[in-house]
Amino acid sequence: MAQPFLTQDFQIRWSSLSPSCIQADIQTALQEADANINRLTEQDRGKMNFDSVVLALDESTRHLNEAWGLVQHLDALCNSPELREAHNAMLPQVSAFFAKIPLNEHLWDLLETYSKTEEARDLPPVKKRALKETMESFIQAGADLPPEKKKRLEELESELSQATQKYSENVLDSTNKWELIITDVARLKGMPPSAIEAARAEAIAKGLGSPEEPQYRITLKAPSMIPVMEYAEDESLRKAVWEGSTNIGRGGEHDNTDLVWKILRLRHEKAQIMGKTNFADHVLQQRMAKTGQSALNFIENLHHKVKAAFDRETIQLQEYRADAVGQATDLLQPWEVAFWSEKQRKAEYDFDEEELRPYFPLDKVLGGMFRLAEIVFDLRIVGRDVVYYGSGETGTASTQPGELGPVEVWHPDVKFYEVRNEKGVHIGSFYADWHPRDSKRGGAWMNYLKGGVPPSGDRDRRLHLGLICGNMTPPVDGKPALLTHDEVCTVFHEFGHLLHQLCGNVEIPSLNGVNVYWDFVELPSQLMENFCWERESLDLFARHHETNEPIPAKLFKKVIAAKNYRSASDIMRQLSFGKLDLELHMHHATDEGADLDQLSRQLLKPYLMPLKTENPSMARRFGHLFSSPVGYASGYYSYKWAEVLDADAFTRFQTEGVLNPKVGRDYRDKILSKGNSEDPAKLFKDFMGRDPEPVALLIRAGLA
Repeated sequence: MAQPFLTQDFQIRWSSLSPSCIQADIQTALQEADANINRLTEQDRGKMNFDSVVLALDESTRHLNEAWGLVQHLDALCNSPELREAHNAMLPQVSAFFAKIPLNEHLWDLLETYSKTEEARDLPPVKKRALKETMESFIQAGADLPPEKKKRLEELESELSQATQKYSENVLDSTNKWELIITDVARLKGMPPSAIEAARAEAIAKGLGSPEEPQYRITLKAPSMIPVMEYAEDESLRKAVWEGSTNIGRGGEHDNTDLVWKILRLRHEKAQIMGKTNFADHVLQQRMAKTGQSALNFIENLHHKVKAAFDRETIQLQEYRADAVGQATDLLQPWEVAFWSEKQRKAEYDFDEEELRPYFPLDKVLGGMFRLAEIVFDLRIVGRDVVYYGSGETGTASTQPGELGPVEVWHPDVKFYEVRNEKGVHIGSFYADWHPRDSKRGGAWMNYLKGGVPPSGDRDRRLHLGLICGNMTPPVDGKPALLTHDEVCTVFHEFGHLLHQLCGNVEIPSLNGVNVYWDFVELPSQLMENFCWERESLDLFARHHETNEPIPAKLFKKVIAAKNYRSASDIMRQLSFGKLDLELHMHHATDEGADLDQLSRQLLKPYLMPLKTENPSMARRFGHLFSSPVGYASGYYSYKWAEVLDADAFTRFQTEGVLNPKVGRDYRDKILSKGNSEDPAKLFKDFMGRDPEPVALLIRAGLA
């Protein structure tokens, strides 16, 4: 393909996306988008209408968004030196282009002029909201600033893009750099057999060990690291892994300390130019919280409600350890917390997380989750055959939505699915990539490569093309991938985001799918996690990988009994992240040169368990905050904010039926399909019939 990144094929020809094509293709896309915007601004003002202004603005950069989205996608999932070089070469140009759009005086004048027309005043509600949101986003990006400030904003966006990209690369590189090779299996005593086998497979994949003398490779990827921290009896092993994790983005060639301060300073300067006191106030204008202080108040109020329970849990864990080892009660080391927490859980509830793993083979989890989507949300999800073409190979795959035949994917682990509504209409498709590898960034996420819209007038339906990714326990030795319950919750979380996108049925692209206020976007994802705790829904997907039996009643009772074990500590951990985020952006963005670790400890002292050895600051590896120009910066509170909403919203399922299709369809119609077409507070009220009740979260956590 001459310009593979500019393909309009629905199913992407991944084998054609060579890094060598990025520069030429993205420059072409930039030129096309620039020409589109010029045509937009030069239109006859006497004939302009909603379609020629607002919709045309959405459409003007669609091909560029899709092409650059492919580059960013590959950067996250198939990272390589060649790809990184090509991505970083174009990053400043792309960032500068998007920064210029709201600063274009002619374009802003067009929007202002149109907003004062009779047609604009009489627009139907959804179109009126689209115009309002577009104008507010332009103002938030500096549209009404004087020229010299606009110029500086463009420079800031380019600097931020480069600084956050480097931060992200440092996290990936320092994570991949660390490994621990074990030659004596006795050091792994206490770890689940599945984790030991996975460590042996990791070593074999690197050409280490032999059947006669096996070796075991531990990495900082979650499926490798977590079993060590929770189960390994060898304290020196846990300490080594803890030290490795704390050095992600810290020290040496991959140190992120200076980048953290640089990013904070650039964001603060951006906020100042915009006439805001701090970056949080700037970002939260178009969020439910509205201001940094209201978000901080939310964090601190919830902190106040769970602090006493958190302190009790801390003391109880210290006392449990002291009794177990026959010593006086003392502070724990950071590499002891997860280990003794798991032991205490098992002692108090006779429950070990590993007991659940055989009931969560990935294929059955996915199959049951799709069945749940059919029963509750009236959707049909069907897998398609896939084919992977390795480097340098070629082949043919289907390129149109309706074609049969294999769909090309970017890695052999990747799957592809089609989603159809209750009428059998194809509304979108998605890729799924669940297992870790060195070229893939950590964490789990949902994204989309093509945004869909419903048919309207003469326009046919445009299909959604999404993706969900994670770093879950991989299969070993031909056995199925057996997930932890936490990993299952993560799969459901990302699937919730995906449903929000795929069910989006708003005719205006900028208001469709997950393009909602950031502190509302986590409601659909977190609501889906609730299905991982209910017997009725668990029976759809929690099936033993050998017998296909559901979770036994006795084990399920133990799961529910242990559900809120250390729940205050779990809540406090999330609150500490939100607190650090807001404090850095509101009150310490200009403290460049300050000791980052000391400042973090000072800010978070009431939020953290006291330890013998204090953890270095999370800020150096906090990708949510620092891996993109905005991302979750000043917005990490959104997880807990939306959790208040999801805890309350799920009570309707619990009251009327966990798998009740009437409730599910109501939820799909009133929240999932609506995108940002109405105020999120109204959408919630439409579904629940009332405003949210914040106490629902504390009740669910057993703290009220």
